[in-house]
Amino acid sequence: MKILFYLGIAGFILFEIANIFFIMPMPGSQRMESLEWAYALYQQRWIFRAFFGMLICFGLIPAFRDSKWIPGIALTMLFGILYLFNFEMAADHMFYSPRTLLLADTRSNAVKPEKLVVGIELNGQAKAYPIQFLGYHHQVLDTVGGTPVMVTYCTVCRTGRVFSPTVNGRPERFRLVGMDHFNAMFEDDSTHSWWRQATGEAVAGPLKGTSLPELPSTQTSLQEWLSLYPNSLVMQRDPSFLEEYDSMDTYDIGIGRGKLTRTDTASWKEKSWVIGIPVDKKTAKAFDWNRLKTERIIQDQVGDQPIMLVLGADNSSFAAFKRPDATADFSFQNDTLSLGNKHWDLLGRAINPADKNLSKISAYQEFWHSWQTFHPYTARY
Repeated sequence: MKILFYLGIAGFILFEIANIFFIMPMPGSQRMESLEWAYALYQQRWIFRAFFGMLICFGLIPAFRDSKWIPGIALTMLFGILYLFNFEMAADHMFYSPRTLLLADTRSNAVKPEKLVVGIELNGQAKAYPIQFLGYHHQVLDTVGGTPVMVTYCTVCRTGRVFSPTVNGRPERFRLVGMDHFNAMFEDDSTHSWWRQATGEAVAGPLKGTSLPELPSTQTSLQEWLSLYPNSLVMQRDPSFLEEYDSMDTYDIGIGRGKLTRTDTASWKEKSWVIGIPVDKKTAKAFDWNRLKTERIIQDQVGDQPIMLVLGADNSSFAAFKRPDATADFSFQNDTLSLGNKHWDLLGRAINPADKNLSKISAYQEFWHSWQTFHPYTARY
């Protein structure tokens, strides 16, 4: 019967390794099409653990009757792996949500003006969330203009997205469960479906194929955001995570502290920066960040839609808009768009109240490997 003890130990260890392997950045794991396997293993984890635990129990006494040291070492190894994979290496134990969400006005703000933020304006209220903080937390739940928001960021993909945290018409809470193809995944509390951060789509579980509603957001420097929204509130440091924030201090400027978050300075490499513009689920285009820094304004088409993409004077803030037609030739100087005698700010708001605002469209700064993975049909500018 002692063989059952060792089979249980071996099976338990192999299961715990497999359970974490597919949803964490292990060698080769993020390039595999293994999401269904990962979800099945995770959802049935207690069945596997109970089975292997029973084998261990059935063989425990015979194993210890023959020897004390070998079974003791095996159990110690098992407990060590259980702790390592379920606490030290579990995504939701490595990256926590804010314990205290602190927001300050411009007079009390302590965030440096050059830091990048994800900015949101809803129903007359504006808030800015520094990427340095979002990058550690991966998600921040808040309310902007009376609307619940889920502000997300994945540093491995360099993707910032804002969603309505609503599942089946009800407010929902999420936890970071791991990653797939190097992109963060969240699990909702109610249905235990897994949601992809880059798209907001449920990729596994009962709600697979549905999507969280995305809310409009803008990535700018904090200085630019506050010039556009001087009454904005700004997320501040949570005192519980000062060391974690400090480790992200240079991420904004493309200096990652690890292999997964580094930046390629050349164009069209895996970790090169691009601006991705999607028009629909089958039409998108990627624009090289280096080229945008040179041209400042790019006027092009994505599918049949004439667009323009602009980069602010701070070399950080960008925005994209629809053009009225393919012949419209805008100019861009001093963070002001112009067409004839009409002028707009970096957010497309008309300087003259008698003029119409420009139609802003979604545009995302992202690593090239991420954009082409989740938009395989993308064109390149």
